[in-house]
This record gives sequence, C-alpha cells and structure tokens, in this order.
Amino acid sequence: MCGIVGYVGDRPAEGVVIEGLRRLEYRGYDSAGIALIDAGQIVTDKRAGKLANLEKAIAESPLPPVTTGIGHTRWATHGPPTDRNAHPHLGRARRVALVHNGIIENFAELRGRLESEGVEMASDTDTEVAAHLLEEELETGVDLTVAMQNVCRGLEGAFTLVAVDAHDSDRVVAARRNSPLVVGIGEGENFLGSDVAAFIEHTREAMELGQDQVVTITREGVSVSGFDGTPAEGTRYHVDWDLSAAEKDGHDWFMRKEIFEQPRAVADSLLGRRGADGLLQLDEMRLSDQDLRDIDKIIIIAAGTSFYAGMVAKYAIEHWCRIPVEVELASEFRYRDPILTASTLVVAISQSGETADTLQAIRHARVQRSKVLAICNTNGSTIPRESDGVIYTHAGPEIGVASTKGFLTQLVACYLLALYLAQVKGTRFGDEISQVMDQLEEMPGHIETVLGKADQVYGIARDHIDNTSVLFLGRHAGYPVALEGALKLKEIAYLHAEGFAAGELKHGPIALVEEGLPILCVVPPRGRDQLHDKMISGIQEVRARGARTLCLAEEGDTAIEPYADVLITLPQVPVLLQPLVAVVPLQLFACELATLLGHDVDQPRNLAKSVTVE
Repeated sequence: MCGIVGYVGDRPAEGVVIEGLRRLEYRGYDSAGIALIDAGQIVTDKRAGKLANLEKAIAESPLPPVTTGIGHTRWATHGPPTDRNAHPHLGRARRVALVHNGIIENFAELRGRLESEGVEMASDTDTEVAAHLLEEELETGVDLTVAMQNVCRGLEGAFTLVAVDAHDSDRVVAARRNSPLVVGIGEGENFLGSDVAAFIEHTREAMELGQDQVVTITREGVSVSGFDGTPAEGTRYHVDWDLSAAEKDGHDWFMRKEIFEQPRAVADSLLGRRGADGLLQLDEMRLSDQDLRDIDKIIIIAAGTSFYAGMVAKYAIEHWCRIPVEVELASEFRYRDPILTASTLVVAISQSGETADTLQAIRHARVQRSKVLAICNTNGSTIPRESDGVIYTHAGPEIGVASTKGFLTQLVACYLLALYLAQVKGTRFGDEISQVMDQLEEMPGHIETVLGKADQVYGIARDHIDNTSVLFLGRHAGYPVALEGALKLKEIAYLHAEGFAAGELKHGPIALVEEGLPILCVVPPRGRDQLHDKMISGIQEVRARGARTLCLAEEGDTAIEPYADVLITLPQVPVLLQPLVAVVPLQLFACELATLLGHDVDQPRNLAKSVTVE
C-alpha cells in the first residue's frame, strides 16, 4: 500500500525522507507529504498527485534544515486524493504530526467522540483521528512512546502509525498491527520504512517488528515495546538485496511478490465490514436499503480478469439472494441494446476505475435510470465517482500488469455484496451470513497454506516448459477459475491456453486432447450437487485420451487420487469460496513458467495495466 519513511540522525531530514519516498514510488500512490520538527514546531507540506508536486512546492517554499522528520505517499482509502486528505495529519494544537498505512476500523466511533468534544476535523480520513488522540495523551504529561501505546490499545483494524512530537525533536515513534513496518539501523542515525527500499542506500542493517509493537528511534538507538508497555525485541537481519530486489521484497518479480501479498490483501479487504452489532456495513454503498430491496435484476459488467470475478459473483448472488444475475463483457454491453429499468442494478468491476469500456457501459446504464454500483481498487477514480455507490477492494497498488491480488480482492468484494444484499432483502438469516463471514475471515490463513506449496507448483512448471498448449477445466465456481488460470498463462507466458467448463468437453473441446497435453483441473469440494463426481468423470475422459492431469482438489479427497497424474491439495472450504484458494496455484504456475521461458513477467508484451481507450 502506501509508503512511509521516518528519520532521526545528523543529516538534513528533508533529503532523507524525500529520497526514501522516491524509492517507494513503485508501491503506487496518489499524494505525498512530509513533516519536520523545527524549534518546537511542526513544519509540513503535502500535495495531491506525484512526488514531483511536493518537491516543486518545497522548492518554492524551502523547509528548514532540521534532522528529524517523517514522510508519506498515500493510496487513498478514506476520502479522495486531495491536498487536505494527504498525510501527514496534525493534532488540533499542531503538536503531533502523524502518517498512517492501513485502515482504522473504529474510526467513525472515535471521530464522533472527538467531534462531540469540539474537535474540528480537517480531512475525510481515518488517520486524523489518531493524530488527535495522540495529542490528547501527550497533554496528560506522558511521552510520545507511552502515548502511542495508549492510543493503539483503543484502535481496531490493521495499521502502521508513525508520529513525531514538536516538543521532542529527537524521537520518532511508530506502531504496527498487521501492516508492514521495518526499522533501519545506522550509526548515529536510525530509519523507519514501509520496506527496506526506503533506507537501503544508507544502511543494510534492519529490524523486523512483531505484531502489536511500538518502536522508538533516536540517534542513539532503537527500543521496542508491546502495546501494553512491556519491553520487547525486534528481529535483526542483514539486507543483501540490491535496490531492485528490495522493492520486490526479495522476489524476482512484482507479480510474484503480489501473489505472496494475497493473504494480507484479502484480510485488508475484509477490514471494517462488520459493525459492533454483527451486521455487515459497507460504508461507501450510498444506495439505500429500499433501493436495494427494489432491485429485481443485476447485470455485472467487467473486462478480462474482472469479468471472471463477476462470473463467481453470479453464483454467489443467485445462491444467497435469489436475484437473477447476468454477467456481460463491458465492451459488448451497450451494443446489444440491453433491457434496463429503474429496478436493475448494474455492478461495474474495474481495478483501476478508469477502464474505458466499463465507464461507457455505466454511463449508458445511468441514462436508462438503472442504479450503478462500482467495485474498484482506486479511490477517487472515474467509475466510482460516476456510480451511485462503491465497494473499495483495498488491495493496495498492483504493479504487475497481470492481476493477482486485484482478482482475489474483487472476489471478496463480490462476496460482500452478495451477503449485504442477502441481509437487506432477508434472503438469509443473520447467523447464516455471520457463518460465511467467519469463513471469509479464515481465508488469509488458507491462502497462506496454499502459498506454502509454491515449490511443488514451481516443479510442475519446470516439468512443462516444453509444452506449447495447456487446458484448464472447472465446474461451478471453478469454471471462472479455469478461465482466469488460462488468461494468466496467455498474458505472461504467451502460450496457447484455454479454460473450459468440464461438462462441455464432449461438445467439442475434447478434440484438442492429445498424448501428453497438460490439463489443470479445478476439482469442486465433495458433497455439492454431484459436482465432484461429474468432474472426476470429465478427468477420466481426458486422461483416457492421453492427457496429463494436474489436479487441484481439497485435502482428504482420496477419490481423485487414481485419476491425477499430479495432485495439489487445497484447504477444505465451501464450494462458493473455493476460487480464493484454487486460483493461487494457477497464478504461481503461470509466473514460474513465464520466468523459465525468459519473459518479462511484470510487463508482458502488448499489454497495459489500465485500458483507457475503447
């Protein structure tokens, strides 16, 4: 997600912080800011847009040559990307400056309390709340470290906070809960960063923090404590990567790094979705409950990977809500004269929020008086702005052109939409919805388990480096997964790859099967509508014709073993949620095979990250 830099030492802090932010630009951002301590005062500047905008402003109004400071590049979550929402944020008395990555789930409750006490908010962010709370603590006489401990115990969510106190110019204090933060250890100076790229030019000695820990850096050293104030230890290590590898967290490709970020991305996409009463709350929905009760048809429009997320959404919405759902390619939608009414909900899925075909499609829908809901990763982009509501995926920036964590977080947003509609329309009881949410919240751990099998998948890729064609098979929610697996291979390995519904084999595709052809088979969990047995029948058919079957099946599924030339086991999850774990080995397979073939995985030929022309 966002980039954070903190510094205490003998160098001019402005140069260290700006340089660190520049090295973190690869993370993606929409605004940048800096705060320094100068003679008992906070001096700050922040600007929407690229880091160059901030540098231009500083050149016109120079900052003092002081030696303690913090900086931030923001990826908007709460509030659009504007100067006022950029970090750092200040307390009411301008004693505290604070930057923040992540999401504070209970910020609305905390903000309400502060506003009732007369605090006027200067931004739309959840971050500003923490700055005011820190300043409140400092006014009781404690130092910034203790203030940070006290504040963090009252926060919910995932966050990295980094703060400075105008009355204490020799200290920067940070806290971490389920969000990245690393310490750089120098001689007479110390650093903080979202990752080691922020300070690798200055030191290669680093310290990793544990969960729920506060770290204080001064010129003299580093101290770590728990949120409860008890002393703690970080884990020291030496960084032997170059800057390029440091940006990728030691991985060879951003895409591979993003695949391994998926447990965290899925967890972030679920943050703040359940209120204290246990009910789902989608803060940016903006469509009233009555608007949603009036919906009698849903049309999902999307392109590429997002289209396959929409196909999974169809299964979930129709099953949980009993509303008919159509899934349309955005590029074809308005040219077929679609039937739209005021009771139609059009759901537009776009990672960038700028996809040209999807944008034109929602404009057509709005002219026809339909309600439009966006599922998007980019706060303030065009599609959310022109929609009646939005569910942000909170995946953070994705550098690799071929989407990975973007796809998984879109799936989560689709599940959340389906469950929210079921809650509003009353098609599922509250305990049923809570059960599915509990299952979703277990998914980061399940995805981590699948990632632990990466070496097995890489071995399978090595075994198929000479193949020129690969097929993918699935049933039910596994069918869109097969399509997505094939797309990944096409995008980055430049191989012929096709995804099919397994029941369609005898209607033509089985003619493609020949001796040695690898077929990746997404096997449904056992016990649902005979899907499992029917999938095994399809696998037997292709295997009898010489195909090499590479099967993804849930752990404990012994029935598949006689028919799998290679078996990759998946955690046991419900059939509707299986795409969240089943797609991960297919991503790893494509990434490794493309690497072995010598292709540029992050920047595949002929492709762009955001398609902004029709």
